[in-house]
Amino acid sequence: MFKKLVIVLLCAMPLSVFAQYKFGTINTQEVFALMPEKATAEKTLQDLAKKYEDEFVKMREEFNKKYKEFMAQDSLPENIKARRMQEVQELQQRIQNFQEVAQGDIEKQQQQLFAPIEKKLTDAIKSVGTEQKFTYIFDLASPMPVILYHGAPSEDVTAAVKTKLGLK
Repeated sequence: MFKKLVIVLLCAMPLSVFAQYKFGTINTQEVFALMPEKATAEKTLQDLAKKYEDEFVKMREEFNKKYKEFMAQDSLPENIKARRMQEVQELQQRIQNFQEVAQGDIEKQQQQLFAPIEKKLTDAIKSVGTEQKFTYIFDLASPMPVILYHGAPSEDVTAAVKTKLGLK
């Protein structure tokens, strides 16, 4: 519905209206991938994930050991078996809780690490747009970039944003 409305409006407007607009495009994924801060943030996340993985392996080994001990002891009284079974179940629950906490912490760290990088990129795009007097800059990395006009070619500002950020 929105697409049809835009097409109707575009057809109804005189082409001279578009002469006052300057359109640009950028591939934010390309620029974001080149930013050195991204690599640093990813390294920090990998290190954090490795620490959680190491701890998870230790917990899993402890669980496997207790489970094998539990399965190997047939001659114990029922109340001791029940207590050991409860220990195994509690350890399994701790492992599940640990995984949830670890995943949540990694996601939180990812948001905290990438937010300033994304802001820096957004600020650079806004700066290029202001300096070069663009009316609109569209992100080509979006699943469905908005295309308002097909007749006039847009200008790709990816290189200008890379320059603004000191990237090659």
